[in-house]
Amino acid sequence: MPELPEVAYQKIYIDSTSLHKKIVDVQLGADKIFQSPKKDFKEVLLGNEVVGSHQIGKYLLLKLEQNDYLVIHFGMTGKMDYFNHDEIHKHAQLTLSFEDGSKLSFICPRKFGKLFLTGSLEDFRKQQKLGPHATEVSEEQFLELFEKKKGSVKTALMDQSFIAGLGNLYVDEMLFHSGIHPKSKAENLSKKEISKMYRDMMDVLDTVTRCKTEGTKIPDTYLQPHRIKGEVCPNGKGKVEMIKVGGRSTYFCPECQKEK
Repeated sequence: MPELPEVAYQKIYIDSTSLHKKIVDVQLGADKIFQSPKKDFKEVLLGNEVVGSHQIGKYLLLKLEQNDYLVIHFGMTGKMDYFNHDEIHKHAQLTLSFEDGSKLSFICPRKFGKLFLTGSLEDFRKQQKLGPHATEVSEEQFLELFEKKKGSVKTALMDQSFIAGLGNLYVDEMLFHSGIHPKSKAENLSKKEISKMYRDMMDVLDTVTRCKTEGTKIPDTYLQPHRIKGEVCPNGKGKVEMIKVGGRSTYFCPECQKEK
């Protein structure tokens, strides 16, 4: 599922292709995608323009010239596609045709994505019960979040109401860099460990976002290229293991990450 870096890339993609273009046609896909009344999408989008974008965790909010925001949650397989030809992708769930002849589609083959309309960033954040956007949290705020947190550290970080934007893949990555076992209890972590986890979170999200944007590979020092049970971990100290934490497949190195 797309996490914060993938959505950040989609934001850059839309900002570089689709801003300030008048929408002259709107085509809609599967009913289940639309979380606001489906008829409202044509009414709101037709004749409108996307003038900017914002990100809250795994959600991308496109600011419209006339009042509202179009909100995209990418689900498992969602992505944006900007093009200048007439043929529309068979899995397009929303296609905006612009006055200059170009088009922007939300492609979502498995139909797990969601589209919303909202009039306010803060209203949407409250409705979805989203915590602070991960890359906008200061180290002090991060420490405050963990002051009264209990239970496994991975489960805490995966909770979108606690902190928004982190998912299975990059939580495993940041915990690997921090040397923290995913089952370690949040209440057992020292301030020093939480501070290191914060810095590793920021480094991981920044590095992965740059790799997505520049089309480069994830560093071999990262867990992700070795995310196979029995693979030698990037530090060369042990072998990668897979366990379930909060119902999610979780990869870690038992030699590098000791449970607390």
